[in-house]
Amino acid sequence: MDVRPPCRYRGRFAPSPTGPLHLGSLIAAVGSFADARHQNGVWLVRIEDTDQQRAVAGADSLILKTLEAFGLYWDEAISYQSQRSALYQAALERLYQDRRCYPCACTRREIASRGRPGPEGPIYPGSCRRGLPPGRQGRSTRLRVDCAELSVRDAIHGLYSQALAAEVGDFVLRRADGFYAYQLAVVVDDGEQGITHVVRGADLLASTPRQIYLQRCLGLPQPAYAHLPLVLDAHGRKLSKSLASAPVDPGDPLPRLVQVWSLLGQPLPEEPPANVSEFWQQAIASWSLTQAPRGPIPIASTGDFGTQPF
Repeated sequence: MDVRPPCRYRGRFAPSPTGPLHLGSLIAAVGSFADARHQNGVWLVRIEDTDQQRAVAGADSLILKTLEAFGLYWDEAISYQSQRSALYQAALERLYQDRRCYPCACTRREIASRGRPGPEGPIYPGSCRRGLPPGRQGRSTRLRVDCAELSVRDAIHGLYSQALAAEVGDFVLRRADGFYAYQLAVVVDDGEQGITHVVRGADLLASTPRQIYLQRCLGLPQPAYAHLPLVLDAHGRKLSKSLASAPVDPGDPLPRLVQVWSLLGQPLPEEPPANVSEFWQQAIASWSLTQAPRGPIPIASTGDFGTQPF
């Protein structure tokens, strides 16, 4: 797999086209865009549509139009994971050649009955690690995890460590339904696109050790990571999982943009901006990733998100 030589800063925003942009994903977009622009870097948009069963027709267009309305412009052509299968297959073949992955015949029910409880569900018990059971065929592909513990220095959360083998185990790279798993696709994409900085939501912090381990298996460079706070509803659920995840209104972006800026711990512009372009002219210069809060942001609903910012 060809890997693009990294420039000084290449960031990205990678939404899944499962619906319109909501407040939580807007926070991730604003944070990643601001960090790239503050450092005179490149900012890309990648549509993560590998799982075609979850993709909603037309959602990608709605997301892109909303980003444009909020002044979030990208520097290179939009990429779609659904068009990059050859890259993922090439990575899988390399891992097979290096004996780092293997076919797995286990069903979810079998894993649930045999696996130890883990932070994200039952941990795969390794049933097919030494070969498929007699008479069984491989359904999925798993990465062989031989790393006891892996740590990453996050720009917001500090040192984050995970006992990868004990807490995660051998994880899926290609699913039983034939789709490539998120962990494989995101690692291959970041490497091929030369991504140097990943700024995204804190719900993906726990996935980062897996991605770093896979980067090492594929000989890919490790980006710098920063995980922005999640927005939670009154029941403690992140917005993408709750009724509060109403789409943001691209027809009136400035008030919401300023409110998002405040939630990210950033100082408001000294002079109220007249439009989105003026907002970004003031905001980019003052952006500081270290001021972003670690903890989640609780709100009752997107409708209760705040009053007028000025």
